[in-house]
Amino acid sequence: MHASVSCLSEQRLPAVKVLVCRDGTFLYKTISVRLQVQSMEKPQYRGTLHCFQSIIRQESVLGLYKGLGSPLMGLTFINALVFGVQGNTLRALGRDSPLNQFLAGAAAGAIQCVICCPMELAKTRLQLQDAGPARTYRGSLDCLAQIYRQEGLRGVNRGMASTLLRETPSFGVYFLAYDVLTRALGCEPEDRLLVPKLLLAGGTSGILSWLSTYPVDVVKSRLQADGLRGAPRYRGILDCVRQSYRAEGWRVFTRGLASTLLRAFPVNAATFATVTVVLTYARGEEARPEGDALPAAPAAPAGPALAQPSSL
Repeated sequence: MHASVSCLSEQRLPAVKVLVCRDGTFLYKTISVRLQVQSMEKPQYRGTLHCFQSIIRQESVLGLYKGLGSPLMGLTFINALVFGVQGNTLRALGRDSPLNQFLAGAAAGAIQCVICCPMELAKTRLQLQDAGPARTYRGSLDCLAQIYRQEGLRGVNRGMASTLLRETPSFGVYFLAYDVLTRALGCEPEDRLLVPKLLLAGGTSGILSWLSTYPVDVVKSRLQADGLRGAPRYRGILDCVRQSYRAEGWRVFTRGLASTLLRAFPVNAATFATVTVVLTYARGEEARPEGDALPAAPAAPAGPALAQPSSL
């Protein structure tokens, strides 16, 4: 018997959901950020592999994990917001359907931007700063404190609009894609191919989520890095898009995509499969109070669906 989408979304296991998502592939995000913000007039890196080698050579392995403290600080709060908002929104919408899965995911993505935006601002600044004595920030909190002293609350929330434009649709796609794929693949608890199917559904969902808004991620990274080395260049989102396109063409909006997709498939495959299997077999068909589960959509076959935030 299938577990419903709503039941799974309300019964997350905190120990499983919190740390699988980003930490193991943080180095890929460091690489993608550096590729996204580098100037093509004086490019520092020729591609993903060259960027990886350069960081190792110049800054040691620790250079790949610059800014790690920032996502670690905010990850628990982000997951709590995402899962809570998604589950409650899905319940409020009244029925489990593909459209409602998208809307619930989009609502969760929008709400978590309150934490995600300052967290990613600190992470981006730390990833781009010089190593050694020349570094500007001592850590995530010091970074945000310095930005607040110099620019106020507006500075701490730099890139909020672009973060909203990225997170809202991408979380919708994320939750929707996994729901649709698990149903289409017929992910039954007794299926001997359950784990491979969940891996495929989870990995594909992560890739689709990133592809849906990746150009916005490039713009967000550039806005948050703007002014770190020299005077600010951009007046806002549209100005950043215009200047970037004029100087570097449309390819600028796909810069760093390879390293991001290398991260997206295995991380989301492992995340979705792990949590779904744990919930299905460890919890089993627990007795639930009446009213906890949403009625299944009448025309759609029920299937396990699980959503996990992207990170980045």
